[in-house]
Amino acid sequence: MRFPILLPNIFNHPFTYESDLNLTVGDFVIVPFGKSKITGVVWDEFEKKNNKNFKIKTVLKKLNVPPLKKTTIKFLNWFTEYNIIPKGMALKLVLLSSNAIEKLEKKNFKIFNKSIRRNTIKLSEEQKKTLSKMNISNEKFRVHVLQGKTGSGKTIVYFSALKEIINRGFQGLILLPEIGLTHQFEKKFLEFFGIPPAVWHSGISKKKKEIIWSGVANGEIKVVIGARSSLFLPFKKLGLIIVDEEHDQSYKQDEGVTYNARDMAISRAFFENIPINLITAVPSIETFKNVKKGKYSISRLEERYQNAPLPNYEIINLNETKLEKQSWLSKKIIEKVNCHLDKKDQVLFFLNRRGFSPHVFCNKCFNNYSCPNCSINLVYHKNKDNLLCHYCGFKTYLNRKCSKGGYCEIIFCGPGVERISEEVKRKFPSKKIEIFSSDTMNKKDSANKLEKIINNQVQILVGTQLISKGFHFPNLNCIVVVDIDLSSQGHDLRGAEKNLQLYHQLSGRAGRTGKPATVYFQTHNKNHKMITDLTNSNPDIFLDKELDIRKKNKLPPFQRFISLILSGDNEKKLEEEANKFKAFIENKLIGKILGPVTAPIYRLKKKYRIRLLIRGAKTLKLQNSLATAIPNYKFQPGIKLSVDVDPINFN
Repeated sequence: MRFPILLPNIFNHPFTYESDLNLTVGDFVIVPFGKSKITGVVWDEFEKKNNKNFKIKTVLKKLNVPPLKKTTIKFLNWFTEYNIIPKGMALKLVLLSSNAIEKLEKKNFKIFNKSIRRNTIKLSEEQKKTLSKMNISNEKFRVHVLQGKTGSGKTIVYFSALKEIINRGFQGLILLPEIGLTHQFEKKFLEFFGIPPAVWHSGISKKKKEIIWSGVANGEIKVVIGARSSLFLPFKKLGLIIVDEEHDQSYKQDEGVTYNARDMAISRAFFENIPINLITAVPSIETFKNVKKGKYSISRLEERYQNAPLPNYEIINLNETKLEKQSWLSKKIIEKVNCHLDKKDQVLFFLNRRGFSPHVFCNKCFNNYSCPNCSINLVYHKNKDNLLCHYCGFKTYLNRKCSKGGYCEIIFCGPGVERISEEVKRKFPSKKIEIFSSDTMNKKDSANKLEKIINNQVQILVGTQLISKGFHFPNLNCIVVVDIDLSSQGHDLRGAEKNLQLYHQLSGRAGRTGKPATVYFQTHNKNHKMITDLTNSNPDIFLDKELDIRKKNKLPPFQRFISLILSGDNEKKLEEEANKFKAFIENKLIGKILGPVTAPIYRLKKKYRIRLLIRGAKTLKLQNSLATAIPNYKFQPGIKLSVDVDPINFN
């Protein structure tokens, strides 16, 4: 018999093989391909017929792995159509280094197979009401949004919902936006359920991944807590998906296969016909619109744990206080912080910039230290004593011969968290200070650092936006936003929405145990309305206004955007090709094409970049028209096209 076998490669169709084995759709097999042997899956349709005669090869082996469910295959077919990627690349997301893991011995799953603890945590009346609303229609697909103030106990509510699903014999998936969150979250999970979850992200070992992959496929593992890629695990009996911090931009995969894990999680739940819960303090604009339309149900938690009040806000006008040279902290803010430290409050200085300084140049020749591979400045990291490109990873050192003779005289422009940390150490020499950023918290000792912060052994934190993502610091009662003007700059379509979410999340780190807390905003902006709008305790007011602006200007979520980026080594050739390509596809699209324009980061990883933007109705017809047109255009050698459906950033 002949079978269509999909292979984890750039092909958008399965290949035909023959076999005497008893194969069904979803079976994992080993087949010959070229000179090698490769893992494939029996797919649900044959490749489109062509006139060429190929010798049909034979399937070598059927693997001892439960078949991929038909609902999962339907999801993957839709996923490829929506994101305009080859089917083989979607299958690659399911496999582990292009392999399927055959059934492992039961002893590998012993740690996961304990009984779930009886619940000793009592829910408040508000939490009980929310849970009962969340559990309506828990048998089939529905999207429910749990919106709650930071510190209102959202996690305990959705843990309770998940427990019900697990007790009925189903598996659960909890998606988290950041690897850094998993340690504290894992601890919370263990306290509630009494069993460890399987934790899935890029940092775990190959052996652990093999155990989890096999355990999920065979139904031995009940719950997976994971980053984006865990969405593609071959669950045997998935019963509930939870997307925590659903608004977080980190759910967007920007490299390789591009997709938004939150949106794809909703689609997977649809194809599996299971419920999905989106958890947030401030919903994304897309989720907010779907709630308003009645497409998603919603429940809200208004009360914080133990009725802890939200922090107060205070604006420090930097026009009224002169900053010292090479200083970013006003005298007024130092006085305020000292008052908090006297009360044994923990303090956070917030600046969303990694490193020491984002801009370095020479005082003699005025040359910038910029990346030789990308059209951006290098960031100086004093702790590592190097200049680093945050895009391509290029590293170099400060010593550079100057065109005016001798060595360059270095001037640092602007602060990063390391520079603020130095100033904080000068102002508060007796205090224990810790930098909290992706440079310091993705290390092996980050769990120990977290424990010290929780136990108030660290008095002052200097952090980037990583600190706003779901961490619980019981003693944090003072937050200083070093310069809110920096985060409100730029021309990002989602800038206002991102800032609203960031500052609500950030302020939610403070005052979680009931003590009075304050967030201080340093600003040069005389119009304080922006800060008042961002910090309003009801974020829906801001989101309503933002939705009106988007509707008037025909922006997402009212229209679909698809970003096309052409990249290549030769600037002139790339420009010509971009114009030719636009002319070729313009009349073939069910949508409008804008551009070409040079990308804001014009050169990235030694390649020049030009952008085109397609906008149109929110229907798959737009993707289908583009997917049909692209293969009929032959790009010049050395020019690459990247497609990003629903882009989050426009760099």
